Amino acid sequence: MTLNFDIDTNDTDDKTGLVFSKSPWRKYLDKVPARYVLALLGFFGCCNVSALRVNLSVAMVSMINNTAVYGKHASHECGGPSHSNVTKDAPDGEFNWSSDEQSAIVGAFFYGYVLMQIPGGRLAERFGGKWLVGLGLFCTSVLTMLTPVAARWDIRALLVLRVFEGLGEGVVFPALHCMLGCWLPKYERSTLTALIYSGTQIGTVIAMPISGELCYSDRFGGWPSVFYLFGALGCLWFVFWALFIYEYPDEHPRITKAELILIQTGKDANRNKALPIPWKSIFKSVPVQALMITHFGQNWGFYIFLTELPTYLSSILHFDIEDNGFLSAMPFLMYAIVGWIVSYIADSIRKKNKYSINTIRKVCNSIGFFGPAICLVGVILVGCDYVWSVIFLTLAMGFNGCTCAGYMVTHVDMSPHFAGTLMGMTNGLATTAGFIGPIVIGRLTHDNETLTQWRIIFTIAVAVYIVTGLFYVFFASAKSQKWGLNAESDMSVTKKEEKINDVD
Repeated sequence: MTLNFDIDTNDTDDKTGLVFSKSPWRKYLDKVPARYVLALLGFFGCCNVSALRVNLSVAMVSMINNTAVYGKHASHECGGPSHSNVTKDAPDGEFNWSSDEQSAIVGAFFYGYVLMQIPGGRLAERFGGKWLVGLGLFCTSVLTMLTPVAARWDIRALLVLRVFEGLGEGVVFPALHCMLGCWLPKYERSTLTALIYSGTQIGTVIAMPISGELCYSDRFGGWPSVFYLFGALGCLWFVFWALFIYEYPDEHPRITKAELILIQTGKDANRNKALPIPWKSIFKSVPVQALMITHFGQNWGFYIFLTELPTYLSSILHFDIEDNGFLSAMPFLMYAIVGWIVSYIADSIRKKNKYSINTIRKVCNSIGFFGPAICLVGVILVGCDYVWSVIFLTLAMGFNGCTCAGYMVTHVDMSPHFAGTLMGMTNGLATTAGFIGPIVIGRLTHDNETLTQWRIIFTIAVAVYIVTGLFYVFFASAKSQKWGLNAESDMSVTKKEEKINDVD
């Protein structure tokens, strides 16, 4: 059932009739389309999500007593930090955590994170995503500020804290994906999705160098200030999210009728929360299974960059902590820039109807998977050449940015009504890479932090990218799925029957 409005679509000044205060600054806000406000705050929300997740990876370099932990096993294959512009000797940290313990701390987050993926998506579809996104991120921010206390108390307390942080963040992406299914117009889907989720990369770009600076600086208290700063920023973001974001477009007090039509044209009038989910059909769907495998492959490679790249730059290439934060962030900036450009091109091509949505998604996703695989082979071949290593790592994430117009939007393409649940399912499986990866890396590098072992790690990532990328090419689909359309049709019939019964 398609929504029809008997109004002038050029009437961009008329409101929905709901009361909205008119203070001086509101007139400027009124000129900004409501969906762009959602995209902007969604972007900053993803920045916070990434910052809260990655700050420990950078701070860990400063928290660990490297002399005690790596003194006997550190790799000297690539020499010392003579390539840094200014050589700084950061003091050893206060914790004698082994490589296995470090991997456990980094991975603990994902145990909680994975548990809330499907529940987060389904709760958002039934009750709305706004407060799930907001409160999930707010709780994670508060817990992040408690990290220094937990770390100094006991490693077990830190592990538990990290699990609860994962539980808080676990609902954010499925619930946000559910909101995108309601808010994004068909021909802006790739661009706005890329803009919002690129906050994950920009958050990394911001968090890594700032975390490096804070860890090295005594003025702000060293590594604990990393957790205080980003936790506080997350709490501040929650205030803006609570004030300016609305659950559905037709509930927004200042949205124009023209924008409402643009968003809702071609969409069923039924609210997501009213639709029963066809679990059996979804689990049996080959495109859904392929999407889950693809998402796992993406996360395997991405989490290696996100959580382990600082360690590689520090222990193998011997960049100091300030260089480490900056250089670790460069690949993610490239990811975001490429993601914006490619997603805009993808939407433009889709408007012209020259290629099917399936073709567009598969081409973008293939570049996003096979490109990084080739670049990681380059990292393996150049060895200790730190200039080419950084270039190849940066290019790898740049190519990976093409996935913003690939698998990342496929959930909404397949079924806007169930996008939250689909994201929960695929991200749930994919998130297992977040704790399996650190375990594998911890085992490979335990008492053996060498270039050879890291070549094995990168080789595994290459294989995962290629295999899962091929799964998307051959088995995934961006077309609307029958089980999603049938659920909408069944609900429409039910609504009609209810109306008839009411009349009788």
